[in-house]
Amino acid sequence: MKALLYKEFRLVTHPMTVLFLLLSAMLLIPNYPLYVTFFYCTLGIFFACLGGRENGDVFYSVLLPVQKRDLVRARILFSVVFESAQMILAVLFSLLRIRLLGAQNAAGMDANLALFGFSMLLLGIFNLTFFPMYYKNPAKVGKSFAVASVLMFVCILILESFCFVLPIFKENLDTPDPQFLSEKCFVLLFGVIFYVGLTFAADKIAERRFAQLDV
Repeated sequence: MKALLYKEFRLVTHPMTVLFLLLSAMLLIPNYPLYVTFFYCTLGIFFACLGGRENGDVFYSVLLPVQKRDLVRARILFSVVFESAQMILAVLFSLLRIRLLGAQNAAGMDANLALFGFSMLLLGIFNLTFFPMYYKNPAKVGKSFAVASVLMFVCILILESFCFVLPIFKENLDTPDPQFLSEKCFVLLFGVIFYVGLTFAADKIAERRFAQLDV
């Protein structure tokens, strides 16, 4: 697995994948829907998979003396590393935002713990949608990403609308830290648990589909 993960970072990583991580700085934009920042990490994953398709990565990988399920696990672990890296950068930029602009955001969720909890959930939903579709037919990576992106933006729209219509969001979650810290910590824990669970499910489904694929 270590060698496969090394291959992912050396041969699959697209320059845009790294560049999109730096777009965590979008958290510094005043009155901006902050959830959109995390979409760019998924776009980086798409570019990596697209580049792999154009360079024959799948065909090359199945010729290696490894099991097909390990190829899936390496790609998903590679993606988890980038998603985690963006989350760390986003936390740092959110702290800078609070220092420069304050936490409040008129366009939706404030830069707080709840934002990161729900963002973890969004990334988990993306993983569960994208990877099983991608490994069912790696040649149609664009279709897989389009479906996963649409679902992700629908979820973003729902979460942002909650900030204006649901009292628990308006009065408790969409507030600057450290207000209502216990509720926000619960959301953060909820997001992390669901991210892990959804990503694990994505891996298992993708492994099964890729095992049935005649490359």
